[in-house]
Amino acid sequence: MRGIQIKQYVKSPKELQVTDLPDPTPKPDEYLIQVHAAATNFFDILQIQGKYQNQPPFPWIAGAEFAGTVIATPTNPKTTTTPRFPVGARVFGAAQGAFATRLCAPEISLLPVPDGWSFQEAAGLFVTAPTSYGALVVRAGIKRGDVVLVHAAAGGVGLAAVQVAKAFGATVIATASTEHKLAIAKRFGADHAVSYNDASWPQKVKALTPGSRGVDIVYDPVGLVDASTKCTAWNGRILVVGFAAGSIEKVPTNKFLLKNISLVGIHWGAYAKFEPQTVGTVWNGIMELVREGKLRGTEYSDEEFVGLDRVKDALVALGSRGTWGKVVVKVPQDGNSKL
Repeated sequence: MRGIQIKQYVKSPKELQVTDLPDPTPKPDEYLIQVHAAATNFFDILQIQGKYQNQPPFPWIAGAEFAGTVIATPTNPKTTTTPRFPVGARVFGAAQGAFATRLCAPEISLLPVPDGWSFQEAAGLFVTAPTSYGALVVRAGIKRGDVVLVHAAAGGVGLAAVQVAKAFGATVIATASTEHKLAIAKRFGADHAVSYNDASWPQKVKALTPGSRGVDIVYDPVGLVDASTKCTAWNGRILVVGFAAGSIEKVPTNKFLLKNISLVGIHWGAYAKFEPQTVGTVWNGIMELVREGKLRGTEYSDEEFVGLDRVKDALVALGSRGTWGKVVVKVPQDGNSKL
């Protein structure tokens, strides 16, 4: 197979190289997957630089999110005698080694590609959709009539949050850094769009709410909690999703007391360990939205990335923060195509 193997940490994705590698050997409870598309994430950049919380021992293959087809099923499944996914099944999921033509993954890390979805669209679903659905539905208890502020609304989790909020009958106010990204957020359903490069954005957001009362829910993957308290309503909920701005805030807690604000964290990756029953519930909810046409893929389409040799370019583009949605690399299956 072909893949991007990491033998030592790199300073930049530009240093990544695609090489010929032995085909992976699945464990008895693993599937062997032919990768058709691989999505990029900020943590992929951190991992190849040795800065992520999960660093596999050298050598290892980069990448995590993917979509593809099953080419071999488990030989000794732990939970069932009949594998859920037969050979040829279209699946998506997350497992170490997505930047390759083949990888191994356990059944718990796989889901069926939704009907009508391309591999590229499905490749970017496994991380973003449950993070946003889990935050808004499970943690914040979103309901019809809520006003939801979504920061970095044109990002992968942001666009998922916009769609989930709209599906539950909320009014969505989106923030982003450029006019193009604000337009993308509105294309995916945001009712209003405000640039957070404007220092007065909290006042502008508040003015867009009924009676200027403020927003009911803040979805924050950036690190804008402090400023968001200025436009949060009484009994509002601020969801701490991440710190894309690069620093962890220190916020005076009296700001939460004065408005009865709840500060709520969401660590989706830990649910499998601490609350596994919720994982299935969340995915059932997501797939229902997909079937109803209320949640669609967010593949970045301003530029096409085809072939594993373009992974480095996709990661550089992602790291520059000029992209929107999910930056996905198509992995051609034609033997004559460059991988």
